[in-house]
Amino acid sequence: MIVLGYRFEPKLWAVLVTVVFVIIFIELGKWQLSRADEKNARHALLEQYAKQPAVTLPVTLVKLEDFQYREVEVQGEYLTEYTIFLDNKTHQGLAGYHVITPLRVLNSALLVVINRGWIATGNDRSVLPYVNDINGFVKVNGLVVAPELRTLKLSEMVTKGRVWDNFNLQRYQEETGQEMQPLMILQKNQAEDGLIRDWTRPDSGADKNLGYAVQWFLLAATAVIIFLVLNVKRKNSKIEQT
Repeated sequence: MIVLGYRFEPKLWAVLVTVVFVIIFIELGKWQLSRADEKNARHALLEQYAKQPAVTLPVTLVKLEDFQYREVEVQGEYLTEYTIFLDNKTHQGLAGYHVITPLRVLNSALLVVINRGWIATGNDRSVLPYVNDINGFVKVNGLVVAPELRTLKLSEMVTKGRVWDNFNLQRYQEETGQEMQPLMILQKNQAEDGLIRDWTRPDSGADKNLGYAVQWFLLAATAVIIFLVLNVKRKNSKIEQT
């Protein structure tokens, strides 16, 4: 019976390179796991808030983190002259806009951004769809989200006029010359404005991060396997055993 011998004599640089890459891959995997934990915690918070009654938005400046994902109600008057249309929004496969209008909070100098809902673009995109104005004081109920909304960006040009590719609160404040609460409300109560308010409650999104984490850990294991394969070599001599 012939037994083949092998030797393991890796170069120092190969050891160092492998250790560095394995550490990097493992740390990236751990980071993805931490992101998954954050998303799960955020989703759990959202589910918890969804079971609680709506709270009244204060008339003074608040912090986003104190109200994010909470159901709130606010009274005031729409400033429809500052309405904008956020482009590249779809509903049931149809192209459209989200209609965004600031609301001047009752008994306050502050405005709050209201995402009033979705409307179809129509056949002629050069003509904006008609939205019924809501005049006088109104009460809005909705979900608080971060005010930065990004969609498909077709160019680097800054959008002019009432159609915006992306929403930026600072830019909106500059356009209106008004101070606003650092948040956006997705309106949920119905109004006679022809808009669709079908807000889909998202899942946590943690599954994607878990998938990425598995990939990084597999890369770490692959790096170790490649290191072993390249550094385990067969001896020239053969040992015979009878």
